[in-house]
Amino acid sequence: MPAGNGHRKIKPAVCSTDRYLTPELVQDLKHRLHRVEGHLRGIETMLDEKAACEDLLIQTSAVRAALNQITIKMLEGHMETCVLESVEEGQGAAALDQLKGALAQVLKNA
Repeated sequence: MPAGNGHRKIKPAVCSTDRYLTPELVQDLKHRLHRVEGHLRGIETMLDEKAACEDLLIQTSAVRAALNQITIKMLEGHMETCVLESVEEGQGAAALDQLKGALAQVLKNA
């Protein structure tokens, strides 16, 4: 069920995001997001300047690729910490269930 901000609400996590959202990872993700923001502004400028369709297609695909890398970084961190810890604590089935649900949504939006 969507929360008030339009985001899909997922069951409470088996482990906290504090586990994998280390200060270093947060900094890396923010840096990547800032680059995506800049790239999007560049695409807006290209639209205003009536850039070639092929160039716009290439740039929009580059944004998607950058967002995919952000998703991969988050997924890797989650699997290496939360999922692993849950398996070690005997809660692997619950962690995998949540992961499958999240991955299904990610792939649906891809």
